Amino acid sequence: QVRLVESGGGLVQAGGSLRLSCAASGRSFDPATMAWFRQAPGKEREFVAAIRRVGGRTYYTDSAKGRFTISRDNADNTLYLQMSSLEPEDTAVYFCAASPADSGSMLAPNPARYLYWGQGTQVTVSS
Repeated sequence: QVRLVESGGGLVQAGGSLRLSCAASGRSFDPATMAWFRQAPGKEREFVAAIRRVGGRTYYTDSAKGRFTISRDNADNTLYLQMSSLEPEDTAVYFCAASPADSGSMLAPNPARYLYWGQGTQVTVSS
């Protein structure tokens, strides 16, 4: 059974940084695409960033470009999201997602592409 467990969330002041981690486990689990999504209260879940196993190509939503960096350690199936220059608008529950399908720039932001999801970790940015 595949399991994704996020960690690293918390409370931070605006302008600060956080590093989220997502530990993936499961027999023969080697997702082609992994991603971070987030959901703020009263809003829909939105794409933040994705990374492909082959080539390590990354994709970001516009608000994350230049501030967030997604990376993955394929050896131990761990996904990371380094967030800096955080803003109150970044406050949300952040979810890790994984897909057996390889997704390019057009498909990676689509949550329907992802078969596995974590429970989420809360990120709160105070002003």
